Amino acid sequence: MMDRTDRHFRYFMRQITKKTLLYTEMVTSAAILHGDQERLLGFSPEEKPLVLQVGGDDPKQLAQCARIASDMGYDEINLNVGCPSSRVQDGNFGACLMTQPDKVANCVAAMIAAVNLPISVKHRIGIDDIDSYDDMANFVSIISKAGCRVFNVHARKAWLKGLSPKENRDIPPLRYSDVHRLKAEFPHLFIEINGGFLTLEQVHEQLQFVDAVMIGRAAYDNPYMFAFADSQIYGENIKAPTRYQVVEAMYPYIDEWVAKGLKLNKITRHMLQLFAGQPGSRAWKQHLTEYSCREGANSKVVAQALDLVISNTTSG
Repeated sequence: MMDRTDRHFRYFMRQITKKTLLYTEMVTSAAILHGDQERLLGFSPEEKPLVLQVGGDDPKQLAQCARIASDMGYDEINLNVGCPSSRVQDGNFGACLMTQPDKVANCVAAMIAAVNLPISVKHRIGIDDIDSYDDMANFVSIISKAGCRVFNVHARKAWLKGLSPKENRDIPPLRYSDVHRLKAEFPHLFIEINGGFLTLEQVHEQLQFVDAVMIGRAAYDNPYMFAFADSQIYGENIKAPTRYQVVEAMYPYIDEWVAKGLKLNKITRHMLQLFAGQPGSRAWKQHLTEYSCREGANSKVVAQALDLVISNTTSG
């Protein structure tokens, strides 16, 4: 979800669901320690509960990052051991670390010792030819002995050579049964499954076998799906907001950031799919795409786009 789950997308999602756990983009430990922390890690209180996803392989650096995240108010820290991109491999983090479970365990142990926050690990079911269930179970067993209790498992293996990150999300077959077996054999661990889920109905099906479900791309392609998560998944006795209410709730946030000098399209690019599959969706996207990049554009542009949706809905 690089270049997607930034603070503006997360704030937008919070107008749709209050309970769903949100994640940052993966931020490298080097960037956290040497970069602009406010730009990379800053968030609005409304985004919580929020997990910082970090990439790295140095226990001391990751411990320092964990302390920074704790001081900033994050609710959890997630170590990414699942990203297969060549850039990540060059830095010796992401999915390539699945061949080094002892190193991952040391990283986890250092972060656990540094802060009082939950430390979780996101990983694949395997990489390259190290992809049997026993390989994954051994990996999880070693990491869990370091104190990790939460594992986010992408139910596809990753090919580190020959497939792009995009192809690694689609081509290797999904093996949900391996993740289900992992939960059955490690009942004391919190096992979350990830990979290919598009609907809340699928989430319900998976919750028979695992503790939680992670949804990635579908959250970006169809964000309004989560309007029903609070009631259907978390059991909250609340009414889902309408798409119109979600848009209107964004106006003050938009104008606050535009006043700080942010271009409107940095926010509205995350909102384009709000009306996916609905009358007026095309007009909504066209108006926001054309006008959000213009100088001085603010919430009025979004309100105009919403009027086009309403007009299309009424005429339809």
